[in-house]
Amino acid sequence: MWDYESRVLRSAQSRPRLSQIIKETRTIMAGLYLEDFEIGHVFQHALRKTVTESDNMLFSVMTLNPQPLHIDFDYASKTEWGRPLVNSLFTLGLMIGISVNDTTVGTTIANLGMSDVTFPAPLFHGDTVRVETQVISARKSKSKTDRGIVELEHRAFNQFGVLVAKCTRQAMMKSKAAA
Repeated sequence: MWDYESRVLRSAQSRPRLSQIIKETRTIMAGLYLEDFEIGHVFQHALRKTVTESDNMLFSVMTLNPQPLHIDFDYASKTEWGRPLVNSLFTLGLMIGISVNDTTVGTTIANLGMSDVTFPAPLFHGDTVRVETQVISARKSKSKTDRGIVELEHRAFNQFGVLVAKCTRQAMMKSKAAA
């Protein structure tokens, strides 16, 4: 029978080193390179999220947003919505976050901007968000050969297919030449 110290020692020896984990992670990035983006292509992201009261409350508190429309059930019950709305910046972040695994994880150099952000319908606690992303444009950088700029339009829908958020995002992406 092993004593506790022997188990801890053997466990530590069998674990991969951090440098090995980082190296393996860098070689299996799922994100697309600049040249992989096909203009007009629409990604239907498989990842979905049902938004909870806790998601909305935590995000609002973490961003110091005291808007009673998001965090006060009594206040919200007296509005035209009759219940709290999910914080729109949470909705924006969730929409882009859902897209990352299929498009930009590990290959983005930087987000350059988000424009034309709209929230045409409210999102509520209990709604399930699905996202699609369309490639609008892709071009090589004029000043650096190892990168380029991709423009993506993200669209988020609730479980009924109602558009709840939309934005255009410009991202600086690695080129295959850089890899």
